[in-house]
Amino acid sequence: MARPRSTRLLAWIGIPILAMGVLVAIWNWDWFIPVVQTAASKAVGRPVTVAHLHVALGRHLTVTVDDVVVGNPPGWPHESPPLVRIQHLTVQTALLRYLSGDGLVLPLIAVDHPVVYAAELPDGASNFKISTGSGGGGTVPKIGKLEIADGTARVVVPKLKADFTANIATRNSQDASDEGAQIVADARGTYAGHPIEAHMTGGALLSLRDKDKPWPIDATLTNGPTKLSLSGTLQDPVALAGADLILKASGPDLGLLQPLTGFPIPKTLPYQIATKLDLKGIDRIKLTDLRGRMGESDFEGTMEVEPDAQATPGQKAKPVATANLHSTRVNLADFAGFLGGTPGSSTSKTATPAQREAVAKASAGPKLLPDTPIKVPTLTWADMHLSYKGDHIAGRSVPLDNVVVRMDLVDGRINIRPLSFGVGKGRLLANVDVVPVSDSQVRARADLKLENVDVSRLMAATHTFQGAGAVSGVGAFEGTGNSVANLLGNGNGEVKMAMTGGDLSALLIDLSGLQFGNALLSALGVPEREPVECFVGVLALRRGLLDFQAMTLETKDSLVNVDGAISLAKETLDLALKTDSRHFSVGSLPTRLNITGTFKHPSITPGAQAAARAGAAAGLGVLFAPLALLPTVQFGTSAEEDAKCGELLRQARASAGGAALPKRQQQAEERPGR
Repeated sequence: MARPRSTRLLAWIGIPILAMGVLVAIWNWDWFIPVVQTAASKAVGRPVTVAHLHVALGRHLTVTVDDVVVGNPPGWPHESPPLVRIQHLTVQTALLRYLSGDGLVLPLIAVDHPVVYAAELPDGASNFKISTGSGGGGTVPKIGKLEIADGTARVVVPKLKADFTANIATRNSQDASDEGAQIVADARGTYAGHPIEAHMTGGALLSLRDKDKPWPIDATLTNGPTKLSLSGTLQDPVALAGADLILKASGPDLGLLQPLTGFPIPKTLPYQIATKLDLKGIDRIKLTDLRGRMGESDFEGTMEVEPDAQATPGQKAKPVATANLHSTRVNLADFAGFLGGTPGSSTSKTATPAQREAVAKASAGPKLLPDTPIKVPTLTWADMHLSYKGDHIAGRSVPLDNVVVRMDLVDGRINIRPLSFGVGKGRLLANVDVVPVSDSQVRARADLKLENVDVSRLMAATHTFQGAGAVSGVGAFEGTGNSVANLLGNGNGEVKMAMTGGDLSALLIDLSGLQFGNALLSALGVPEREPVECFVGVLALRRGLLDFQAMTLETKDSLVNVDGAISLAKETLDLALKTDSRHFSVGSLPTRLNITGTFKHPSITPGAQAAARAGAAAGLGVLFAPLALLPTVQFGTSAEEDAKCGELLRQARASAGGAALPKRQQQAEERPGR
């Protein structure tokens, strides 16, 4: 009797399958090792060897490779361990889904006892930079379950002073709703010369591309005194997108973050930062709701970083950062490190003992201007665009109220437009350009402008004098050097400033002329003001020497002149101040006050004429008290001297940039009694 057709069909199908199964069972897959090794070596650009190859058929095609070794690049020291060594590597492939056009699906990747040795030589060559030559156009496989057993990775980078070991494994999640295993990593060693300790727990990896189930991450890192934490979820961890992460950082100095971030950061006082971290793939990192404190200053805002922004033709890619920051309260001493100085002051509450010691050492030194060399290569390392506003500048002795900065750092060139400080109802403006001229020097140019700078605010900062009025002026500066001190010490430029109207504390005027009576009244708190009719200052800077070409203050009763020079290179003073009464007065010593010494230790002494007059007054006072007044009698200035301030103002207004100076008030020019 003939066999049923179904039986014959089963035989036709079953026999080949059975034969294939027998073939698979007895086949020695090690015969394919040379093919696998050649293909893998070509893919990663370095030698790859395997000891055994196993293939198992079933619902999924399962491939297991024993003793996988990925070697180092050509020329690498032979005594060095290989880049990767894996005891067993198992990969399952959903072959039918791939054949049906569903893409490459890997339901399981199991890695048993992987050992990684990632190293960099002192010359910068590394063994872990692998170029696959695929051009990035391939399809990323869908990974299901990832299992790592007893994995270790050692990282050695001398340039970063880094040598640490990480232990990596997967474990079953404690959350019953999670499918698959969590990835856990712990690291210990040194980084940037400081001890480092890190711990990271990642979510279950059933599908790294399951957008319906965000992938959680919780990581902490301690590098010396710096502490970082990262927690939240990633919607698409393979593409590093859809982040809902909170990043926190704290430490004694933002400069210690440079090895971790790659960005050059000056020294600062202790800080605390918290921000939301959003990842737009590996191409863009965005920090939103950024809040923090540094020293006694607060800040908030946003920042966006493109780690490898598209470079212009002929240039390599580099990071580009854009920041928009705001402070409600700012202490300028906290930012001294950005100018090469020592951040903080002797009264900084948040400074560490080491930072207070550094401030004390800097204060005890002979120099005031920051002389820390500018690291020109760091200027070209990254581009940065900054917009910053500080609402209130703290400090009783700082006559500045607020600050606005807009800065662009592109290809090593710094452009600041503007740097603006509020002074009462006026402001001090500067537009600054800094251009590298060599690997160690920069050329700086600044255009300065004083717009109705409030005299009352300037006088309040002295805690002794008072005044009213507004000073306006213009200036320019240009210099080449390798530090702030060097730039100023070699610089050239000029400043013109003027004021008409207003008044100043009589104590300020009288002490300059040693007028005993009014000075005593003012010192006792008697409200005495001296109306200002004209003030003009013209200063020229030539190779670091600031020459007082003209500085005259004309009040209702006095004419004050200052001449001499200030050396910005040597930080020394050599000035003389002279006050003359404009009419007959008693109690005035028409002489010079010598202002000498250094910026940190100025000395104010009366000239020889003042000493002689004071001695004569004291001697006569012993014999007959009324005669003590005679040596202090002054009979007033000449008409020619009296008109000096007005003429200087006229000349200053007629010169380049002088239109910004105020005009002399008419009532001052036509004062009765002249």
